[in-house]
Amino acid sequence: MATKQFTFEEFITKFRKNLKASHQQISDTMVAGGVKDMEGYRYLLGQAHAYQLIDQEISNLLNPKEDKKHETERPENVVDFGKPKD
Repeated sequence: MATKQFTFEEFITKFRKNLKASHQQISDTMVAGGVKDMEGYRYLLGQAHAYQLIDQEISNLLNPKEDKKHETERPENVVDFGKPKD
């Protein structure tokens, strides 16, 4: 029996979909009152946070934001008003 080979994009898409489904399942359990005690609540809350953190990190890696702290000044970003008059 052969296993299907995923491209990177297919893998990431499926992985993120599974993360979101797991997060939704936890949310549904908590909303439906399926938590027996505070320990169970904290456990599920920790899992939900972990799923969100992983998904956010994947999103940040796939779509990096510009880092303004390390951006060097580029000539096209400078407006020259000329030399000051004495």
